Amino acid sequence: MISRFFARHVPVALFQTLLTFWVGMIWTIGYLVVPVLFYGLEDRMLAGEVAGRLFFLSGWLGMGLGGGVFVFLMGRGRFSAPRRLSFWLVVVLLILTAVSLFGIQPLMAHLKEMAAPRDVMDSPLRERFVTWHGISSSLYLLHSLLAAVLLWRESTLWPAAPRGEREE
Repeated sequence: MISRFFARHVPVALFQTLLTFWVGMIWTIGYLVVPVLFYGLEDRMLAGEVAGRLFFLSGWLGMGLGGGVFVFLMGRGRFSAPRRLSFWLVVVLLILTAVSLFGIQPLMAHLKEMAAPRDVMDSPLRERFVTWHGISSSLYLLHSLLAAVLLWRESTLWPAAPRGEREE
């Protein structure tokens, strides 16, 4: 009886924990920590440097947590997972994370390096940096909204599922 309980509830709890950490990290870093850095530090260059490091670390952690969520969805859905909205939300979130981590962040870091020792905002590269920052911010907003939808869907639908399965 106890092993049946654990077999049924531990995977659900682990899945929900991974998902909550992933979404919570996205929202906390982007909408709490980074704005506090720019508001609290007088040196905007330092704030940008720290924010860049935070986004880099959260990108790698997001790939790991998102990968774990993906594995759980595949295990739970077996062959039906690709027919579920949650599956595609996770795929899109992982793609957005990868685009930011491996594409946009390195490009923005390169622009900062090219502007050194000056701040990129005081250099001829300012317009390119502002453009890529805007693209990055827009993708981050999309990322955070899709992550919230995924969390909402998964947290509201799990409890109603008989024996851990549910229809979508």
